[in-house]
Amino acid sequence: MTTSRAGSPERTGGPPALTASQVQRQTTSSRLLVAHPWIAHVALVALVLLLGAVTAVLAAETVRGATALGLFAPGSPVHDRVVRAWLAGAALGALVLLARHRWPLAVTAVLTVLAVLSLALGQVLGVLGLCLAWALHAVAVRRSGRTAWATGASVLVVVTVAVWWWQDIGLAEVLLWSDEIPLGDGPPAWPLTGPGFSSGRRSWTVMLLLALLVLGGVTGAGVRARRVHAHDLALRYAAMARERDTSAALARSAERARIAREMHDIVAHSVSVMVALSDGAASALDRAPEASRQALAELSRTGREALEDMRSVLGSLRPVEAGGVVEEGGPASPTAPTETDLHRVVERFRAAGLPVTTSGLQTPLPFDTALRLAVVRIVTEGLTNVLRHAPGTPSAGVALRCTDTAVEVEIVDAGGTRTGSDRGAHRGLVGMRERAALLGGHVEAGPGEAGGWRVRVVMPTGGADGGDRA
Repeated sequence: MTTSRAGSPERTGGPPALTASQVQRQTTSSRLLVAHPWIAHVALVALVLLLGAVTAVLAAETVRGATALGLFAPGSPVHDRVVRAWLAGAALGALVLLARHRWPLAVTAVLTVLAVLSLALGQVLGVLGLCLAWALHAVAVRRSGRTAWATGASVLVVVTVAVWWWQDIGLAEVLLWSDEIPLGDGPPAWPLTGPGFSSGRRSWTVMLLLALLVLGGVTGAGVRARRVHAHDLALRYAAMARERDTSAALARSAERARIAREMHDIVAHSVSVMVALSDGAASALDRAPEASRQALAELSRTGREALEDMRSVLGSLRPVEAGGVVEEGGPASPTAPTETDLHRVVERFRAAGLPVTTSGLQTPLPFDTALRLAVVRIVTEGLTNVLRHAPGTPSAGVALRCTDTAVEVEIVDAGGTRTGSDRGAHRGLVGMRERAALLGGHVEAGPGEAGGWRVRVVMPTGGADGGDRA
């Protein structure tokens, strides 16, 4: 993950963020409804109005049948009152349902009040029971399960009391009496011997309302569960993407730090040697032309090798800058150093005028590219520091010791006879410590017992990773 100029994090490749809608795998119709919610609103209003009109006709026929059975007096205004209450409930219920997504609890409360008023004024519930089920579905989708079921129970209790108290025409009456046909304006075809309106028949309406409310609550809870699951999956995917980007950023940071160490070692070593060679060539130009030519040849060779090393290191920047991770053995992997590299490094410093004595350079190193490279770079950095910070030193020593468990490198000098650059920056020591730490080792640096400066590096030969760590 990188940072833009404005300071906001940027994704550095990989698949785009996953959304909850993608997790749910929405169909074409569902995506259309999400993009144009007014379609669902219009369809719901049309459905409620159509259902209200059809059932209002059945309710009117039921009133006529009840009149034929003698439950209502001929010419009674019950017919008009039932039809008006039925149609008004359908129209108002459809309009109120338009706000169910934004205010589901308020819509449920308003529909409950409308149901009670319809029963109190028209003695019918009409399609308001279906509207209440739709409202409870919205509550279950947008509120917790406890809230949804508590709301449904409250609606059921309130409407049940109203049905028991006021209802004349309900589900049972529609099923039983809508086919009865009155015979003119005379007396009923046959009078009922029992009570016209019983609690038994009213319980049919209550059972239908209970079924509708349960259906609305269950389907709404299912929709909510799917949405929550999709949201959790999207969050989990986003966390995995952030972790992936963080891992990639850490890998790139570690690779850049490695490249920075390589560049420091190459530039500091090469420039220090080249400066020493050029100073020596200039001072010996008149009195020892042959030595001066040799110094200039070594200067040229050192410069070319430095350029080649820099090209090799900079070549590994391309996959890093492209956002990838450098694979093992890729452009960033240096050729495995050998013991001869140590001799070449020492000879180069000797050519630059540094009196270097060695011990143990013939010791075979473990076949570990990272360990061998670290030894070569540490020796190079140590002698570079001697050349820069202790010019004119009468002696400098490099000792290499290898045991079954560790490799030890020691660089010492006797102190400079001329003023060198300040040791206070310690960039070279920081690079040594980083190299050693990557291999599980440590660095000791400080004044020597007999003066001068001493650097001791210990690195284990068998780390937790083992094998070739380059």
